[in-house]
Amino acid sequence: MSTVFDFLAKGGPVMVPIIGASVFTVACALERATFWTTLLKREIRVTEEVLNAARTDLEAAANIAARARDLPIGRFLLAPLSLKNPSPDTFRLALENAADKEFVKMKKGDKLLETVVAVAPLLGLLGTVTGLINTFENLNIGGGDGSVGATEAAGGIGEALITTAAGMVVAIFALLILRVMVTLQAQQMDYFSEAGNELELIYRECWIEADHSAFTAPPDLESHSPHSPPFTKAAEAPPRQLTERPSF
Repeated sequence: MSTVFDFLAKGGPVMVPIIGASVFTVACALERATFWTTLLKREIRVTEEVLNAARTDLEAAANIAARARDLPIGRFLLAPLSLKNPSPDTFRLALENAADKEFVKMKKGDKLLETVVAVAPLLGLLGTVTGLINTFENLNIGGGDGSVGATEAAGGIGEALITTAAGMVVAIFALLILRVMVTLQAQQMDYFSEAGNELELIYRECWIEADHSAFTAPPDLESHSPHSPPFTKAAEAPPRQLTERPSF
């Protein structure tokens, strides 16, 4: 361990912010890894349970989604199900609003990683410049202390190379993590869209259109007995006089 610290110490003062950037990058990677691992393990099961329950009981589906409020998909599905008799447009608006909020939360850490990707190579370049400056300052051409000057010059060159390499390594590591996170976010957007469309379709078919057809379904004229009065549209029925009595 001391060898690693000694190696990093040779990079000069610029290694301090580079090491700090690497610590933030590792911390962000661990936090996001925990988040995505938990999400991907449970979201499919939660989605299937909510969609299956929504076909028969919206309250039961809302309760299932409420128990999964620690997951983005649970909060996303709960948003429209928690409404009281919403219209289809309101149902869709609740889904879209919840999706926007969850996508913002999923992007947590992106700005930090983008900053590390941009700044780490610049810090490495700064270390290169300072190392070369030290090299030329300690380079005494024609002096009597040739061996000492050469040693100090080699130390400056080593500082330049170490900081450059460290900055590039941190930037590459942060970029890889960022690309993985962006890919997972894009997949979640597609999954949320699919789950939201399925839930909206279930709501329209099983609750809106089913209730509407139960009250407006046209009666079967042939199923009535000859003694029952005929069903006709109001526009097609002949006007009846107030003194006329219905015949059976």
